[in-house]
Amino acid sequence: MSTTSYANGTTARVLRLLDLLQSRPVWSGTELAERLGVTTRSVRRDVDRLRELGYPVSATHGAGGGYQLGAGRRLPPLLLDDDEAVAIAVCLRLAAGGTVEGLGEAAVRTLAKLDQVLPARLRSQVEAIHEATVTLDSGVATVDATTLLVLARACRETERITFAYAGPRGSGERRVEPYRLVATGRRWYLLAYDLDREDWRTFRLDRMTDAQARGWRFRPRVDAPDAADHVRRSISRDAYDHVCRVRIHAPKSLVDKQIPVSVGTVTADGRSHCIFEAGGNHLGWMAMHLGVLPWEMTVLDPPELREIMREQATRMLRAARVGDTTP
Repeated sequence: MSTTSYANGTTARVLRLLDLLQSRPVWSGTELAERLGVTTRSVRRDVDRLRELGYPVSATHGAGGGYQLGAGRRLPPLLLDDDEAVAIAVCLRLAAGGTVEGLGEAAVRTLAKLDQVLPARLRSQVEAIHEATVTLDSGVATVDATTLLVLARACRETERITFAYAGPRGSGERRVEPYRLVATGRRWYLLAYDLDREDWRTFRLDRMTDAQARGWRFRPRVDAPDAADHVRRSISRDAYDHVCRVRIHAPKSLVDKQIPVSVGTVTADGRSHCIFEAGGNHLGWMAMHLGVLPWEMTVLDPPELREIMREQATRMLRAARVGDTTP
């Protein structure tokens, strides 16, 4: 037997051993030797090889003892059979779609890694299950999983992409250098450098179609903005006709719990106050939403907003007096 054939046979056996150890809590040396068709001495050598690779395999003696794969300081590679790989991919797609709070971005990164090595026959099973699954609308904008994967890979590989975009100010094809994906809890956004407009832009993924990587690599720009801050500002201020600034008589930590980052930005103003900034296309609606907030506040800008709030307050007071017999 050649050295290469021996090495390949040993590697295959070690991987098979790892698969067995992951399939149930404890194996005796004799059981493993029978499954692998080797001696218990060979099992001990293969266990040592796994330990050298970072897998925490413990061994105990006596009745009920054996080899056990435990938890280490870092996560070692996992071996998955076909059913397990499909199950994980389906769960990741659901998590990426916003059905699991707080897992969106991590789910996309993991799904991109898994999809890269997933065989075509398993990928088709995942697609079939995903297409046959319906989730109740929870106010989260639906994003195509394939689009998420294309963008995640392009961000990682620094590869230019094109897509059709239907925005509020017109539709058309965009050519961009993708930088980061940002999830707000309700929607997914892409921060990218728009090659035709020569500026940084924020794009909603649910408004994209036909996203494709073109094979052109790019060098990341040194002037790239902070992704989270740029997207937060874009979706809460820059896209609107009016921007309001309000000083809220409550600490930032308290206000943050009730105002989503997609609505506006909250900046501390001392220990007991904060500045809230948000955009809108209609001052009347902005005044109404501010009136719902449970804190005292002072409108800083724009002056027109203060007048509209006075008018609304006057109408509400008149409405409250209808049928009121209190002197």
